[in-house]
Amino acid sequence: QVQLVESGGGLVQPGGSLRLSCAASGSVRSTWTMGWYRQAPGKQRELVAIMTRGGSTNYADSVKGRFTISRDNAKNTVYLQMNSLTPEDTAVYYCNGADPVGKDYWGKGTLVTVSS
Repeated sequence: QVQLVESGGGLVQPGGSLRLSCAASGSVRSTWTMGWYRQAPGKQRELVAIMTRGGSTNYADSVKGRFTISRDNAKNTVYLQMNSLTPEDTAVYYCNGADPVGKDYWGKGTLVTVSS
């Protein structure tokens, strides 16, 4: 049974930083594509960043240069380092894992609030 558990969200001031973690368990392996998505109030869920099993990354234009996705396969954990946060980054952030046949798995999300 696959479990993805996010942590690290919270309240941060504009310009601040947070690091989100996604601990994966079950059949999650380094062969999976892992990613972060977010959903702001009243908006659809959107891609933030993904990392393929080969280490290739892709970012939403709105976070390029500010956010960095990384993974520690030994710990089965994916991270999202978020710098220079703005109020527009306020959202629930979800961890996503896609297995080699394309089936998606989701965590329950962690709330990030950027406010002064």
